[in-house]
Amino acid sequence: MAKKIVVAGVGMIPFCKPGAGASYVVMGAQAARLALADARAGYESVQQAFVSYVHGDSAAGQRVLYGLGFTGIPIFNVHNSGASGSSALYLARQAINSGEADIVLALGFEQMNPGAAQVQFADRPSPLDPFLAQCDPLVGAIDIPPAARIVGAAGLEHMKRFGTPLETFASIRAKASRHAANNPLAMWRNVLSAEQVLADTPMWPGVMTRSMACAPTCGAAATVLCSEDYARKHGLDARVWIAGQAMASDGPESLRSGDLRDGAGYSTSRAAARTVYEQAGIGAEDVQVIELHDSFAHNELLSYESLGLCAEGDGQKLVDAGDNTYGGRYVVNPSGGLLARGHPIGATGLAQCFELVQQLRGQADKRQVEGARIALQHNIGIGGAAVVTMYRN
Repeated sequence: MAKKIVVAGVGMIPFCKPGAGASYVVMGAQAARLALADARAGYESVQQAFVSYVHGDSAAGQRVLYGLGFTGIPIFNVHNSGASGSSALYLARQAINSGEADIVLALGFEQMNPGAAQVQFADRPSPLDPFLAQCDPLVGAIDIPPAARIVGAAGLEHMKRFGTPLETFASIRAKASRHAANNPLAMWRNVLSAEQVLADTPMWPGVMTRSMACAPTCGAAATVLCSEDYARKHGLDARVWIAGQAMASDGPESLRSGDLRDGAGYSTSRAAARTVYEQAGIGAEDVQVIELHDSFAHNELLSYESLGLCAEGDGQKLVDAGDNTYGGRYVVNPSGGLLARGHPIGATGLAQCFELVQQLRGQADKRQVEGARIALQHNIGIGGAAVVTMYRN
């Protein structure tokens, strides 16, 4: 990390079900204004903007930010599957680190339709085709959405290799609901027991119930990054900064290892995490609070291991010991995560940033992790990208 990059401001609006909120234009502008107000900076001071979304037309970022002003700055639209929000954050950091800009806005939003996300263009090859071709012959062409098939297959791989029971994934989902109950910005705030999760409608019998998958969500979140010098010169909050950040796309093992976990981002997440630990000189054992990508409960357990929170195969032990929640070794997804806070795809990575900055500032209210000084963020998209970011106070 050539420069110390400060997280000067964060903003987020309450996430909601499709059709229950405003348009992406309104949501995105609200989140951007909140982040700028938190940073005590005007939009006219922003030198570049990176805007993430998946469900939207080209130049939607301009459509949103023109509501804040026509300043003529470069506005880049970022579309990178589930990792879109963190990809925008990554590019914003790069812009400052390179010297191209001193203060940059990263904004993410999503206005989704009801129902599971489907392939948007049926008249051409899907980016997920190679990943489905790997898992379908082994698990059968079960009639569920593509992402659920790929991640469910990865969870099934873990169950077969290590004897992980379905109850472990149910416990992860129940934990998410308990955390989200204390988050006023979360979409789902009802507390579920592991038994209720298991009793829910099966999506894939023996592998996944409906509660173990995130629901379509609308919302927006934003982050203002700046250099440490800029923060000092303009009196901005410089308490939280990025100690390490890495992005990885799929290597050959994702489709050739024969391990279905790799197709769901296991190896890319591991590669990005190792780079971040090396950059920061800090290992997973030093982290107190984590926001990781749990679009399915299976993602979360796999991420415990790919991020080095426990040894390979020990995810169930970490859950059984309570080392993923308050009073344990780590607090994972205090926001409720994608499963309960919600997953408006373009906003997710920036919502994770919002939560971790609140934690490191000591401003997370009932969700506050005591003594939080080092935080880890993990955001993935299948097909594929993984972004891991470490923050410090």
